[in-house]
Amino acid sequence: MIQKSSLLYFFLFVSSFLTAQNCDYTISGQVIDIHDNSLLQGAVIAIEGTTNVAYSDDKGNFELNDICGGELLIKVTHPYCETQTKRIKLQENLKINFRLEHHLEELNEVLLKGKLYDEKLNSAITRQLKVEELESFSNASLGDALKTISGVSSLNTGSSIVKPIINGLHSSRVLIINDNVRLHDQQWGEDHAPNVDINSAANVTVIKGASALKYGGDAVGGTIVIEPQKAPLKDTLMGKTILTGATNGRGGTFSTSLIKSNSNGFNYRLQGSLKRLGDLKAPDYQLTNTGQRENNISLGLGLNKIDYGIDFSYKLTNSEIGILRSAHVGNISDLEASINRGVPFFIEDFSYSINSPKQEITHQIFKLNAFKKIKNIGEVNLQYSFQNNDRSEFDVRRGGRSDVPAMEMNLKTHTLLAQLEWTDLERFDSNFGIELNAQTNIPSGETGVRRLIPDYEMYTAGVFATTEISLTDRWKLDAGVRYDFNTIDAQKFYIKSRWERLNYNELFPEFEVEEARGGQIFTNPSFDFHNLSATIGATHTFQNNWRFTTNLSSASRAPNPSELFSDGLHHSLARIELGDLQLNSEQSFKIGAELQGEVDEFGFSIQPYYNLINDFIILEPSTIDENTIRGSFPVWQYRQSDSRLYGIDVSASYTHKNFEFDSNFAYVNGQDLEQNEALINMPPFNISNTLTYKKSDWNNFFISLNSQFIAEQNRFPDNNFEVEITNRITGDKEEVLVDISSPPSAYHILNLRSGMEFEFDSKRLSINLLINNLLNTTYRDYLNALRFYADEVGTNAMLQLKLNY
Repeated sequence: MIQKSSLLYFFLFVSSFLTAQNCDYTISGQVIDIHDNSLLQGAVIAIEGTTNVAYSDDKGNFELNDICGGELLIKVTHPYCETQTKRIKLQENLKINFRLEHHLEELNEVLLKGKLYDEKLNSAITRQLKVEELESFSNASLGDALKTISGVSSLNTGSSIVKPIINGLHSSRVLIINDNVRLHDQQWGEDHAPNVDINSAANVTVIKGASALKYGGDAVGGTIVIEPQKAPLKDTLMGKTILTGATNGRGGTFSTSLIKSNSNGFNYRLQGSLKRLGDLKAPDYQLTNTGQRENNISLGLGLNKIDYGIDFSYKLTNSEIGILRSAHVGNISDLEASINRGVPFFIEDFSYSINSPKQEITHQIFKLNAFKKIKNIGEVNLQYSFQNNDRSEFDVRRGGRSDVPAMEMNLKTHTLLAQLEWTDLERFDSNFGIELNAQTNIPSGETGVRRLIPDYEMYTAGVFATTEISLTDRWKLDAGVRYDFNTIDAQKFYIKSRWERLNYNELFPEFEVEEARGGQIFTNPSFDFHNLSATIGATHTFQNNWRFTTNLSSASRAPNPSELFSDGLHHSLARIELGDLQLNSEQSFKIGAELQGEVDEFGFSIQPYYNLINDFIILEPSTIDENTIRGSFPVWQYRQSDSRLYGIDVSASYTHKNFEFDSNFAYVNGQDLEQNEALINMPPFNISNTLTYKKSDWNNFFISLNSQFIAEQNRFPDNNFEVEITNRITGDKEEVLVDISSPPSAYHILNLRSGMEFEFDSKRLSINLLINNLLNTTYRDYLNALRFYADEVGTNAMLQLKLNY
């Protein structure tokens, strides 16, 4: 009996001892977003089969106490995250971090945080267009879509060639990033539209100013970031098809896309579009030879293992664009007559034919990207891309040679980008990288015409570093610096008399190689440029969630090949362009700010800015002294002058029940400080108001009316000149004023949109009606290079069918 009692007491003692030892363990750690290493608050960490539960705090920290040892199954859940379970054998206190697949349902929207700029450059002043907004421009261009953003306008050559303008600046001063690749497509030309298929974009972000140093320090105007639809990390097959028909041009666009992804990370993407339009129509007449054909395709193949991944993509854009036939002037007399005539010389019946003058462009992008997450550091990323741009411009030429390009260029660009994102330090996120570029321009055929842009090789190397510091929950600072080295080596024939008239024989004797036939001299101009760019900014979030952002940036841009070497007739613009070998790099100093917030149903954003640019490169008319075999043309020449631009962009919105009202207006003032005159081609004051009615009970019915008012530009340089011409009636010689400066009158147009959605069998069909220029208003736009020859396009009604599956 005593033995049994002793044995019982022994087991009770041991049991109590073991219980005290095994149920006093602690499990602690953090819950982290695996995409951008942000800390997740409100995650639930639970031990299966027990009531032991903990919640992560605002730092992502959690702690589970009084845990018994042994094998445990821990379950971690968080809103919009994929639940994670982990089996462990607990024998001591344990510290463990859980990395969740956050934003799983948001990947298709692509908010561009962390990866590109937003969290790394929190003070960047940005605006976005989401996929729903972009889809309404399926039949238009990237530039047309971006014009809906306050502070963004467009520089047009007719209706089909549209270049975005940010705060008064365009072309080489605006970087375009397509799927993390900087676009190199001879963007310097005012009549060269970006080779981007808007139907391939799921999200477009405009960054005003030089904040996105990852992509280049020469974004004097800003950066446009285009992201395609992403493949989610789950087993799914999804896609959409959009068919748009248009009355003006009697054609439309067909676009389709498909994404197949697997939970193991493997995915492939297919996207393509076709556009066919015939001659467009102004309110009172046909715009002869303004048709357009476009073929685009995008392919992608990737493996995303969260901790590492690799992705390959290929993009092709191919377009044939007709240039208004009446814009092809033979000489200065034709230009003067076109300006004063008010009606195009050539008005023919509607046609789908695209004849000379026209442009044919093929642009290809190959991209290979790989990333690897590194424990306790962040992520390393390596990317190689190759771009091939073929551009042919056809003029109306004598002797049946109109099918031979008058200008032909082939641009090849290799880019290597290496980047390290250091995100493991508390309150610090940093980004370091190096970018190498090799570019050649060698035409593939003979045109029989003096080359506007010569053969050249250009090499660039850039290094950058950016960081963001979270001082408090309400204050964030960010800064960045970038250095770029640029070297260019060209081979070019100059007319010897011009070479000497410009005093190049004294300034650049080392460039002379040998004299050639026909009074020409063969030269080898080569230049090196060193450019330093930087940005610093701060963001403060008030207690009422209003946010104030300020950013000071300095961008440095080397002159591009067009600005240095242009020497000949630019056919589609009907003008001679002359570069300048003495150009230096531009250096801008821009300060911008933004105050945004909401009060009940009212929201607003106010963005003032001031941009001082030393050695600003200006292209403007100068003389008509040059003659070609076709006659006299205006001469546009590059020069430099210290300049400044200031302005303000304002957005406001008000929502009440089923009604929404949105308003945007923008003003920019550009001044040549040395000449004390206005800068050419500055956007006039503009305001856009949109009233929308929505009724979700009626199959998501909506109808909206948009009002756009563009004021007359009353600040412009006087570049008019007098010329002696032959009177077409009397045959007498007379002096006439050729007015190429005076802007057209202000105008106001209305646009209408309406649509509904229908769901069936897990598919969604959207039917939308869009009518641009509802009242068929006759007007001309100051920023359209062809405004001298014809009115803008009249009413265009479009029916759009969209099927999501």
